[in-house]
Amino acid sequence: MADNVAALSVDGKTYELPLTTGTENETAVDISSLRAKSGLITLDQGFKNTGSTKSAITFLDGEKGILRYRGYTIEELAEKSSFLEVSYLLIHGELPTPEQYDKFKKEITVHTLVHEDIKNILDGFPSNAHPMGVLSSLVCSLTAFYPKSLDPNRSTEEVNLSIVRILAKMPTLAAWSYKNEVGHPVNYPDNSLDYCSNFLKMMFALPAEKYEVDPVIADALDKLLILHADHEQNCSTSTVRIVGSSQASLYSSISAGINALWGPLHGGANQAVIEMLEKIKADGGNANKYIEKAKDKDDSFRLMGFGHRVYKNFDPRAKIIKKAADNVLDKLGINDPILEIAKGLEEAALRDDYFVERKLYPNVDFYSGIIYRAMGIPTEMFTVMFALGRLPGWIAQWKEMRENNEPIGRPRQVYTGHNERPYQGIDKR
Repeated sequence: MADNVAALSVDGKTYELPLTTGTENETAVDISSLRAKSGLITLDQGFKNTGSTKSAITFLDGEKGILRYRGYTIEELAEKSSFLEVSYLLIHGELPTPEQYDKFKKEITVHTLVHEDIKNILDGFPSNAHPMGVLSSLVCSLTAFYPKSLDPNRSTEEVNLSIVRILAKMPTLAAWSYKNEVGHPVNYPDNSLDYCSNFLKMMFALPAEKYEVDPVIADALDKLLILHADHEQNCSTSTVRIVGSSQASLYSSISAGINALWGPLHGGANQAVIEMLEKIKADGGNANKYIEKAKDKDDSFRLMGFGHRVYKNFDPRAKIIKKAADNVLDKLGINDPILEIAKGLEEAALRDDYFVERKLYPNVDFYSGIIYRAMGIPTEMFTVMFALGRLPGWIAQWKEMRENNEPIGRPRQVYTGHNERPYQGIDKR
């Protein structure tokens, strides 16, 4: 038997399956031909051990705490780059030249406005509509305003225009979803500002009041968006790819990703952190009490924002965003009991042997929730902020899937229902 194949033996028959190895030496058994050879399928609930694609976008090693975009470490990108430059990198594969970057920024600036009729759609939502539902609907509605986007096989120029449009309009739509929730009139983009500052002004500026964007806040937001820009084949990214595999438009695929992200097991983790802190505050604010509850295996309480299902070491993004969180809290000088409880939990967990031995460190969701609260962003908007950051990753994954001519996604199943049986219902004859 060749060295580059795996052998599967079933009922006395052996089937050879090729091995494929990625650039970081991770090896996979390619089962693409298994059903044709043997009639067998594999079962992997939740796709926890199944590679659905080959991708050159993001490398993640949870055991070693590594995250890289297109080969660049997340630490270096967060320190030296900007969100728009990282967006260009993810989508186009390389860091832009100064000329390419200037052109990219100008294209986005030109397209930040949305059609006035979108305000009519926004006005149709009640003020208690969740911002994620509003955002996903508004993003999907772009297909009506740009009907040429419905065909992803149009020219490269048309596809690139759709990419620029969604990058440019997403901050506007996200800010408008917030304004709908609080019942305020919407703000239009101010294209004299950078990407993050423009978004913050659309979010928080009030009529007849001058709004100055705090550079510390804008910088922290820029870093947060970089840290969330892509994260390999997670639930929402896989959703974008599988919806796009049907040759659905970029806008409808992104809308599907937003809805997948909305689930509390995915994008709602930083909201769960704040809700946990609110619960601790209501119970007297004793952080040590809840540290002990978390260590008690017979107690149902779990610390939200600690540990990660992928990272078995320190979340590399958490190291970066902790510094930004400290900067924001120091700059704003906020006296918030919720944030004081968060600091207490962080300090206790980082020095407690129970958490250190189990590598249950604060993750990016813990710190992002703290920053968003300090900025004055309500918890219902946290997942919208996540979507704003994840957008370039979704675009890059959709674009890669399309350019690779990947087949339509169609998982198999193991049927566990009834065998064939005679009809025993109501005879209508």
